[in-house]
Amino acid sequence: MGSDTVTGTAERRGAPRAGGVQVAARQEAEATDRDNPAGEAGVQACAEVRDVRERQYYRPLWVEEPARRRRLPDPVRTAAVRAVILIALTLIQAMVAFLCTMTGSWLAFPMVISSVVSTIVATWGALDVWVTRQVWNQRNGVVSMPSSTARALRRERRRARRQARTAERAQERIRRRGGAGQLSHS
Repeated sequence: MGSDTVTGTAERRGAPRAGGVQVAARQEAEATDRDNPAGEAGVQACAEVRDVRERQYYRPLWVEEPARRRRLPDPVRTAAVRAVILIALTLIQAMVAFLCTMTGSWLAFPMVISSVVSTIVATWGALDVWVTRQVWNQRNGVVSMPSSTARALRRERRRARRQARTAERAQERIRRRGGAGQLSHS
């Protein structure tokens, strides 16, 4: 690769050169001087240099990336949100019960009892997420990976059905011919 190729790429991108002078900006200013012999060439050159610098330093705030995992189905996501809220409230309630117990407040006993009940409800919420997910997968099918056992089982079933259909067609052909092709007449 010659130095001209590298320099050309650097010039197109407006990369800084020795002394921090931008090659692209200098070339644009020189081209403007040749095109416009009037005194306003310097003003245009400064504006173009500023535009080049603004373009060089512009970067988007974020870059969109494709999601790595698929979004949860709506019923599962709803159950998960419900479970998170229940667990958060249970933790807050348990903390209040602990603090009431430490201070010797009359509210300690009711808070401990309600914390136990909330723990049961939060456990139910977490199990609800799992059950909802299982039901959804069962009703709507699973995402089949190449190494999935479900895919291998379907492939075997398809192969068995194909073989059964082929054998059935062969039997039909024999019946249609009226027994022709049989080796013995019994």
